[in-house]
Amino acid sequence: MNIVKILEQAILSDDILLKEAVTASCLDYCSQNEVSIPDDFTPTLFLNPSYASKCHIVDPRDLPARKDFDSKEGLATLVHAVAHIEYSAIDLALDAVYRYPHMPVAYKKDWLEVASDEIRHFKMLESLLHQLGYVYGDFPVHSGLFDAATHTAHSLLERMAIVPRYYEASGLDVNPQIIKKLDNKRKNKEVKQLIDSLTLIYAEEIDHVHKGDRWFKYVCKQEGIKEGDEEAVYFDILERYKLLAKHRPHVNVEARKEAGFSCSEILKLGAKVCS
Repeated sequence: MNIVKILEQAILSDDILLKEAVTASCLDYCSQNEVSIPDDFTPTLFLNPSYASKCHIVDPRDLPARKDFDSKEGLATLVHAVAHIEYSAIDLALDAVYRYPHMPVAYKKDWLEVASDEIRHFKMLESLLHQLGYVYGDFPVHSGLFDAATHTAHSLLERMAIVPRYYEASGLDVNPQIIKKLDNKRKNKEVKQLIDSLTLIYAEEIDHVHKGDRWFKYVCKQEGIKEGDEEAVYFDILERYKLLAKHRPHVNVEARKEAGFSCSEILKLGAKVCS
């Protein structure tokens, strides 16, 4: 199997069923075989996200505020926003396998498993979106995660720091806050479905961030970074990407600890206490 060729096809495609089939096929293959990569392989730097054919991409500042969850449209905007994050995460997980083929088979299996989870999350949210009378692409989106993947394409160390260890970890902070805001509306069937979906996503995203943490530390070791210096390297990367100044009203201490963050890191990210 030419794994990089079919992964490239899946990353470029806007067909969720194709992404699902390729992910399952690659995961099955990697579970039973050593993976060989063509000697002349050079990963493509993708110019546009695969969802560009479905969605109107705008600057994050131009996205409409999501406040009214009492109407079907209001709730649908929230479902759509979360579905978009999950869709984006599918391509990022596949790209993590495609773009860094020198990594061990355990790394490939980890990110193919993440892609499989993200596909399931997206399909679950897409189904709820359909129940509300909408489809993926009905609301504008931003390309923040795609841009992060593009900016870190040259460095696996930076990719692991920025995507799972920053953006996905930030989701661990935000997700419980969304559930809290929705809780008093859970008598609404669709709201209850969304809460259930967010609860499942939250539990599985802890594992995704933990995988990112494991491979971040692995690459640190491969690059000769001394044990104990990983934290300084992480914050140096966040500083270079101008991410340290971003305000974090809630830092989920327990989830981040479970995902591999140290208390020292968590406190630097804005938590008041960590033990």
